[in-house]
Amino acid sequence: MTTTPRREFLKFAGWGAVALTLPAVGKAAASVLQASGNSRPNIVFILADDYGWGSAGCYGADEKLVRTPNIDRLAREGRRFTDACTASSVCSPTRYAVMTGRYCWRTPLKFEVLGVFDPLWIEPSRLTVASLLKQCGYCTAAIGKWHLGYGPAKPVDYTQPLRPGPLNVGFDFHLGIPSNHGDVTGIYVDCEHVQGLRSSKLTPSGACYYGGKPFLGLDAPQRKDVDVMDVLTNRAVEWIGAQTPDKPFFLYFTPVAVHEPVTPSDQCKGSSKAGPYGDWIHELDRSVGKILAVLDQQKFTENTLVIFTSDNGGENKKTRSGEQVAAIAAGLQMNGAWREGKHSIFEGGFRVPYVARWPGRVPAGTVCDETIGLVDTLATVAAIVGAPLPVVAQGAEDSYNILPALLGEQTVEPLRPALIEHSADGVFAVRSGPWKWIEGKCAKLKPPKSRATEFRAQLYNLRDDPAERHDVLEQNPGVVQRLAALLQQYRVQGFSRPT
Repeated sequence: MTTTPRREFLKFAGWGAVALTLPAVGKAAASVLQASGNSRPNIVFILADDYGWGSAGCYGADEKLVRTPNIDRLAREGRRFTDACTASSVCSPTRYAVMTGRYCWRTPLKFEVLGVFDPLWIEPSRLTVASLLKQCGYCTAAIGKWHLGYGPAKPVDYTQPLRPGPLNVGFDFHLGIPSNHGDVTGIYVDCEHVQGLRSSKLTPSGACYYGGKPFLGLDAPQRKDVDVMDVLTNRAVEWIGAQTPDKPFFLYFTPVAVHEPVTPSDQCKGSSKAGPYGDWIHELDRSVGKILAVLDQQKFTENTLVIFTSDNGGENKKTRSGEQVAAIAAGLQMNGAWREGKHSIFEGGFRVPYVARWPGRVPAGTVCDETIGLVDTLATVAAIVGAPLPVVAQGAEDSYNILPALLGEQTVEPLRPALIEHSADGVFAVRSGPWKWIEGKCAKLKPPKSRATEFRAQLYNLRDDPAERHDVLEQNPGVVQRLAALLQQYRVQGFSRPT
């Protein structure tokens, strides 16, 4: 592989000088900044889209239907988690939680997701994974699906600089798509601008994948859905290839697969016996393989923590596409044995694959049953680089340090006393030990009748009943009272991590 020098790549990618106003992380972070670059690991965080727990070989997917050798490699060379949960059963809220260490329901977004014309949802003054690492001397990039908004106000004007955006919350570089690869924008965002924007002229035309709405018609090169995975993956590979050993880097890579529209490339079409959706899973694994290959080629592997996970589970049976229905008919258990999937309050919407590899630190070929959340990313990264978190009132309000679980250390007590789950409809659940209590109140004024079972209080013992089939609420009033009080405490005090 030909490596592009860092300076030339920055020029090619259109990086500019960006002033960041970041919250201070204290004296310990300052000492970290003085440390040698190679004393801190590179971090590659891969956040797939709608990728269910049962869709990878290392989580039990039938290899006769789908094969995921690269994701499986990470599990073989690292640690596989069986109880990793997203903060939400849809994407924008989970992505907010990953970046900020804060549950998104603490913001005005009480249900569903952001739209393509919503402003930046992360406050530029808020500590993020990227801003913390940037202060600690890291090069940072966000490549892939963003879905956290751009600009200061709604509706976003894509003909103007998309500021504030990723570059204002800690990233040096951004190449992404605003929402999903079939959305109405039809473009890529390069740092703070629509890529290749020629003028402010708008010529709406055609119909996008979602609801037949016309494309925005920006005067810029238009995306081809089938090419998006290659474009994003290849740019991520180029960016890693431009890094040097003397300075650590953080890549937040968010592929669009396996969210619909299902658009496998020619290289993956027809490769799965689960049909086009199986091919789409192969496309995701192929992307992961390219990332691992460039890390190997650049000799970064030994000093790089790679985490692969997903923003929520696969679609539930009420909202699946035709390709997903066909894959399930062929035998694919998209979400494993967990109940329901994306959007819902049941475990299929939250329980996701989570594998971590860090040679010499994360024990290879191991499995961990510890309950962890994707919201724990910020606190864990802070522990890795030795940077303190702000006080709970100022940031990382719901993020726990799960580094002991990553490193395979034995602990007497669970790292997390409880975890809050929040569905697309605004229904809350509390996970604590074996228990899962569903509050049953819906934030929507008109909740969908198709998911009416979610809008009543329920209690499940996930140790005895992982598929959430037997509601034991009436038999355990003390458990219900304790978890209801805990949820109310977390709401009122504005945080859930220890002070």
